[in-house]
Amino acid sequence: MKAWKESQLMQLSYAQNLETAYEISLNLVKNLGFNFCAFSVIPRTRGIPHHKINLNNYSSEWNTQYEQEHFSEIDPILAHCNRSEMPILWQEDVFSKTPALWQTQKKQGLHYGWSQSVHDKNGLCSMLSLARSHCPITTHDMYENLGYAMFISRHLHGLAVKDLPASSLNPDTVHLSSREIEVLKYSANGKTAWEIATILNLSESTVRFHLQNTIRKFGVNNKIAAVIRAAREGVI
Repeated sequence: MKAWKESQLMQLSYAQNLETAYEISLNLVKNLGFNFCAFSVIPRTRGIPHHKINLNNYSSEWNTQYEQEHFSEIDPILAHCNRSEMPILWQEDVFSKTPALWQTQKKQGLHYGWSQSVHDKNGLCSMLSLARSHCPITTHDMYENLGYAMFISRHLHGLAVKDLPASSLNPDTVHLSSREIEVLKYSANGKTAWEIATILNLSESTVRFHLQNTIRKFGVNNKIAAVIRAAREGVI
């Protein structure tokens, strides 16, 4: 690892203030070749008060427009991160249903990027996005820098949650893995365990294992009840 990376990661690990940690993260991602860094925290489940945390170096014009035009309600990146911890590249096909948002975003210099999230047992989700105006981001580029992004996102998430009032946290919220959520979503669409296994390239026994885990976590008796509970809590 280059000395500057080790130094900045060390600085970040010692930072105990969210704003300070974000500034260190911003410098780190710029050194990794990105112009922009955004970090936000939002509730994953219904019924949790929204304490807005949104740190980024986007233009004030874009931040204002994003809020005034309620882009968060149609943003496919945000929707993905709310339901999965798998990283997602900003690509045109992802914005196929929201082309106006895609074009407006690009006009702000946000041409290429990726986002990833952290979900915790309190029902909170944080999203970290890295973006740049030049040079497309390949899958190889993303995974080459994924370790740094994961370190940043988890540290910022921890600091953000620590600063939230206790009333905004919900320790009774069930935490599901991204794979368990995927299995539940397909189950909600009427897919059998065999069909889900084929779609996700898993064994049927693995799919049943994930289903049993969700049933146990929700404290219900069967798959249908787990699907209903997940839908009520906004997990799927």
